[in-house]
Order: sequence, then C-alpha cells, then structure tokens
Amino acid sequence: MTQQSNTQVVAALSTLLASSYTLYLKTQNFHWNVTGPMFSTLHTLFETQYTELAMAVDEIAERIRALGAYAPASYSAFAKLTTIQEETGRPEAKEMIRILVSDQQAIAASARDLIEAAEAARDQASADLATRRLEVHEKNAWMLRSHLE
Repeated sequence: MTQQSNTQVVAALSTLLASSYTLYLKTQNFHWNVTGPMFSTLHTLFETQYTELAMAVDEIAERIRALGAYAPASYSAFAKLTTIQEETGRPEAKEMIRILVSDQQAIAASARDLIEAAEAARDQASADLATRRLEVHEKNAWMLRSHLE
C-alpha cells in the first residue's frame, strides 16, 4: 500500500468512525428520550443499535491504529469529520425513526466510500470491515423503516 492510498483509507476510516460515534450518541439520546405508544419497542431497538455501534467504533479505531495512524478521538475532531448531524432537540418518536433511517443510510454511504478506497489500496482488511459495516447499516435502516409502514 502506498503512502497516498494509506492516507485515503485512513481518511475514509476516520469519517466512518466519526459518523458512527455521532450516530451512537444520537441513538442513545433517542433511547433515553423516546415517548409515546411505541416506547417499549423503540427503547429496546435503539438500545440494540447503540450497543452495536459502541463495539463498531472500537473496531474502526483499532483498524486506523493498525494502519499506523492515530484515530480521531474528540468531539471537535468528530464534528469536523462526521456525515451525521447531531440532534439537540427532542423529536417525536416517528421523526426519530425517520432521522435514524437517514443517518443509517449516510453511514452506509461512508462504508461504500471506504470499500472503494480500500479496494484501490488493495487493503482487504479495511474493505472487509467496511463491507460488514455496510451490511449492519442497511439492515438497521430496514428495521427502522419497518416501523413507519
């Protein structure tokens, strides 16, 4: 892997890390603050999703380290890198779902960007990580969308 291709993979991993961490915080926020008739179902679903994200951010950060770079690890660094907008309000339950569907799709797009960079760099390990993340986020988006039908 060349230095330039390594840099591109690390940049894509860093975006995925920041976006995943931001989504983790948002999903936990919604878990804490959801109300209404779907409370129990959504409270449990959101917990399942943010718990999975907690494990994912560690794996992504460790991949960055394995490539010899330092993982971004502050709110300010994440704010510069994330594709996910933070939530400061308290949306209604169905709006929470819509927001999270959009965010899951945004992270799926980041995973696709990482796959492209990793394949160009012949970095199968990063491509595999991104493929697994893509699968999780596509499934999460489907599960969330199912609550809107």
